[in-house]
Amino acid sequence: MHVQGEKTRKAVRWISDILQTSEKTQLETLIHQAINRFDLNPRESEELIQFYKRAKENQRPS
Repeated sequence: MHVQGEKTRKAVRWISDILQTSEKTQLETLIHQAINRFDLNPRESEELIQFYKRAKENQRPS
């Protein structure tokens, strides 16, 4: 899975870094913080949200 756009990639990298160091942080909170931190437009924001939805779906056991 990958995302397009430099700002969105930076947001994914930032979220991943935080999740590695702090498992207690809620993903939804991080996504909203990343949207603001990286000034994502609506399309980029939706791409970021969908990226993590797909990741979550891929983690579910079949």
